[in-house]
Formats: sequence, C-alpha cells, structure tokens
Amino acid sequence: MRFHAARSEIFLCFVIAGCATRAPQEMPPPETATAEPQPVLEVEPAEPDAAPIPEPAPVIEARLPVRVCAGGDVLLGNNLDTLWAGRASERLGRRVDPFPDPDSLLAPLRPLVPDADVVLLNIEGAIGEGPAPNKCRPGSTTCYSFRQPIDVARSLGRFAEPATVVGNVANNHAMDAGLEGFNATIRHLVESNVRPTGNDTLPTLVVAPSGRDTVAVLGFSTFRAGIDARDLGAVRRHVARAFARYRRVVVSVHMGAEGRDAQRTPQTTEMFLGEDRGNPVEFARVATESGAALVIGHGPHVLRAMEWRGDALVFYSLGNLATYGPFNQREPNNRGAIACASIDPAGRVSDAALRSTWQQPPGLVSPDPSSRGRLLADSLSRLDFPQTGGRVLADGRVVRH
Repeated sequence: MRFHAARSEIFLCFVIAGCATRAPQEMPPPETATAEPQPVLEVEPAEPDAAPIPEPAPVIEARLPVRVCAGGDVLLGNNLDTLWAGRASERLGRRVDPFPDPDSLLAPLRPLVPDADVVLLNIEGAIGEGPAPNKCRPGSTTCYSFRQPIDVARSLGRFAEPATVVGNVANNHAMDAGLEGFNATIRHLVESNVRPTGNDTLPTLVVAPSGRDTVAVLGFSTFRAGIDARDLGAVRRHVARAFARYRRVVVSVHMGAEGRDAQRTPQTTEMFLGEDRGNPVEFARVATESGAALVIGHGPHVLRAMEWRGDALVFYSLGNLATYGPFNQREPNNRGAIACASIDPAGRVSDAALRSTWQQPPGLVSPDPSSRGRLLADSLSRLDFPQTGGRVLADGRVVRH
C-alpha cells in the first residue's frame, strides 16, 4: 500500500561483561551528543501519573495493518567540521571524502525496508548551509556540532519510496546550528517530502489514500527539541490524545546514557556528563499504557534490549544506523538494526522483525551478514527483561518470551 504524507500537526556481548575498559580512541568519538552550552532543561512539576481524559474526538476507522520500520541515528556528513576527514584519511591510508553522495550511503539499507509503509529515522544533526553559531566552547573534548548538507534531506525523501519517511528531530543535535538552523532543517525536510516529528507537540500523521489507515508519530527527548520525555504527565497526555483519535501511535524518543558502557537498560534515571537523561523504562511504561503501539529509542549510540508491554513493543535503542563522519565506529558502536512492526487497526503490534546492520569506517553501512546486532539485542533483552524481553529468532522475527 502506498502512503501519502499529511500533517495535522544486542552470545552475550563480548562487549557486555568486558566493557569496563574502553579501547583507546584515535580521535574522540562523539558518543556524547551533548550541547555544552545547553543546561539541563528545567522541567515543570509533572502532572499526576494518572490516565487523562482524552479530548472527545472521532476514532478514524481503520481496516488494514500498517508496516512501520525504524532505524536509529543518521548523520550523512558534517559541514560544521570537516577536519575529521583528514584524520580519518591518515588513519585509513586513503582519502576520505567528507561529503560523498548521500544516496550511495543510504542505498545498502533499501533491501531492509521493502515492506515498509512508514520509515522512521532519527536525524542526528541539523540540515543546511551557511554560517552557524558556535555551539561548543573552545578546547572542549565532549561537545560536537553536526549539520548535514541539504542534499541529505533530498536523499532521505526518496530513500524508501514508495514508503513515507518520517524524520525525528527531537534530539540534542537538531539545534546544533541554532534556532534558525533548526527551522531551516524543518523546511528542508518538508521540501524533500520527509515528514518531521518532534518539532512540536502535535503528532505527525502518515495517512493512506483512503484516509482510514493513519499512523500518528510523536517525538520526545530530554533536550530542548521535542516534548520532554522526563515529564511523564505530558507524555501520558500527548500519547493518550493521539491514541484516542488515531489508534495507531508510534513514539520516537532520544534519551539515556551513551557509549559502550551504556548497553544495559537500567530501570532508573540515567545521568550522562552531568545531564539528567531520563528513565527510559518509566517512559516506555507510561507511553505504552497511554496507547503507544511502538516505542523507538535512540541516543545511547549502541543497541539495547527490547521489551513487550502487552501488545506494544519497545526498542530501547536501535544504535547507530548510518553515521558517516566523526563518529566512533568501534565495537559495539558500529552495530545497529532496523526494526519493523505491523500495527493492526486496534493499535496493537501483530508481528515484528529486527534486521541487523553494521558500519565500517568512516561510516559505510550495510546489512550485517553475521547478524551480530540481532544477537546483541536478544541477549540484552534476556538480561534486562527476563520476563518481558523480546526474543529474536534466527530469521529475525521478534517474538515473546
């Protein structure tokens, strides 16, 4: 089925037990997508964690399942800093192009989404050109600024045709070129037929030609962009409202600590570089109780566990998908996955699959013939959620415990 866009506003990891010691880095990996000058958001007192009364609205009749596929972080070049390409060239012994054709970077992923009606990706950086304010303090080793060329938006728009691509901008790099750059990012995505989500509190809608098969996508983060994932009252309110009207709700969330030491999913608030990165498990509980069928996590830059919550499915982090540029490509940061799930008319996941990806420096992504991502995600799910964790079969299907 072809959709048209409409807008109404993780063998246990050889790296798990032995992850205490980091491999030496030849250049600082941007596992921290932190914006140094940005203080942790001040959050208003959360509303009581009780189900709100959704606004009265008609439920749009739906008859067919909708197939949603999602990946983690995407960065296809960085025009705010090209020095990384020189360092990578020296390390790899060959010239590294800082701005290869983005279509060629995405092409290896097309065979992983042939059944998708909707493809959801996290846009890890602004999109645009020209001058931009300096986000990082001089001499910083933990701050990174990312902005992708405008051609990236166009490539994203045609990447999964005829599926509709939704780009999440609720993350800590969407404003790397300032507020003006954020607005430009939204404009370039829209002009390229990519539906942005996370730029406001309204769900992004992907609607079938009949108008009856609608998916509502909401973007959350613990940063300036997106609905605050730590405000559980707001999470409940916004998800419940979308569920009351559209039934099929997908949530994208950028939260949690980062790097190889962050593969486990703790059921507590996570701190990273002094920032409150939220409690992903509590977030998922509230989102699914409020009607979300699918929760797609990203931000840790590594794969994490999966969990079934009733008829809803949570992927706590899909890791790096296609991160060409100054990113850490060492194990396990080079392992990612595309998750696909069918959502039925009642807003329940009827079947799901996990398709492993891997990257080679400086960020060339392809399907993973070793399926290590599948093994990582399955093992982590057994560790972190022994009763509710998803299990990944040899053919990639995600099933219950």
